[in-house]
Amino acid sequence: MEATMVFRSKWFLPLFSLALGLAFGGALWAGGEGRAGVEAVTLMTVVGLVFLVGGRSEMIRGLRGDGRDEYWQRLDVHATALAGHVVIAAILVMCMWEWGHGRDGSPFVQLGAVAGVAYIVALGLLRWRS
Repeated sequence: MEATMVFRSKWFLPLFSLALGLAFGGALWAGGEGRAGVEAVTLMTVVGLVFLVGGRSEMIRGLRGDGRDEYWQRLDVHATALAGHVVIAAILVMCMWEWGHGRDGSPFVQLGAVAGVAYIVALGLLRWRS
């Protein structure tokens, strides 16, 4: 099966949600937070079920991938870019907050560096491809 078809299956996002829930639950359980682990698995299972049974909604199908077309691809690119800008702005503000309180800015400095390097590499790769 072609890779893009896997991501466009109505089953991908519900199963991915369940897998994330199990990973979160396992990490929390290992960290001594068993109750929070069960809550994480439960929450992500519910999210997965909403994606699975919500197929009548155009929004759910667009998020899930089986209702994707050029319109939804464009929305996805714009939403991803906006989310990235918001996260980078939050990282910068949190760095300044930490520095303003005499701390070294960790882990926000590292997250900012990862974001900056990823952006530069992506820009270079996209430029090279076109």
